[in-house]
Amino acid sequence: MGKDKSKKPTTDTKKDAKNGAKNGAKNGVAKVSNSVYEAELFRLQTELVKVQEWVRATGARIVILFEGRDAAGKGGTIKRITEYLSPRSVRIAALPAPGDREKGEWYFQRYISHLPTKGEIVLFDRSWYNRAGVERVMGFCTPHEETLFLRQCPLFEQMLIDDGIMLRKYWFSVSEGEQLRRFKSRLSDPLRRWKLSPMDMESIYRWEDYSRAKDDMMIHTDTPNSPWFEVESHIKKHARLNMISHLLSTIPYEEVELEKVVIPERPQIGNYRRPPRDLSNFVPDFATSLLGDKEG
Repeated sequence: MGKDKSKKPTTDTKKDAKNGAKNGAKNGVAKVSNSVYEAELFRLQTELVKVQEWVRATGARIVILFEGRDAAGKGGTIKRITEYLSPRSVRIAALPAPGDREKGEWYFQRYISHLPTKGEIVLFDRSWYNRAGVERVMGFCTPHEETLFLRQCPLFEQMLIDDGIMLRKYWFSVSEGEQLRRFKSRLSDPLRRWKLSPMDMESIYRWEDYSRAKDDMMIHTDTPNSPWFEVESHIKKHARLNMISHLLSTIPYEEVELEKVVIPERPQIGNYRRPPRDLSNFVPDFATSLLGDKEG
């Protein structure tokens, strides 16, 4: 099984981790240094590649749900998981708000079409649990629809499990103060400003409503066969390492021997001649302009 293939840390690594507080701390918790984080993340990503190849070889199907508070770090974790994986076998499902037709369907129907086939992994960036969270809090569903969801959801997930799908559910938790700090950080960041929406601002005012909704959801859907795993994400880098490490420990993967690839010798060039360069449209050499005037 591929649960824990970590190597024993070196003396330098241990020392680096012990002195992580030098990089700053949150709530008195020392943060791992950047060097430890990068090294361990790369090791975990290497294992994720092995999981991908095992899934391809065995025809396994894996579904991973990412839920939690706004700005809790779900997207960043998904990005690190998929960074070195093939989009042909590892997909992200981030569904928009349902259209008129989808509103008339059975609630789970729109999610079923995104489930994996053999040899695939699907990561849901938010999932069918929207009904128990934002739809309940914002009044986008009726109390009857929410009650029906909470009754059907464990049955639906058990059907997926019975059919052989490996289902993993992660809830990313963050404090009220840290969430507000991240919102403010996004507001002044032109690369992340798009992540803020009126719905995010509502989550500030409705913190307690979301807390109650989450508690009710857990009571009904945290089952022995389909448990929730909570990820404390006050420190984003810790949350990523913790979540990915746990995910790997729950999948019975083994390293698959890949087909040997031999790069052939370059063939002798025949009588082919490339057309003159001035017949092609090349993009301007913007990169060279960054070097400045070397003669000046």
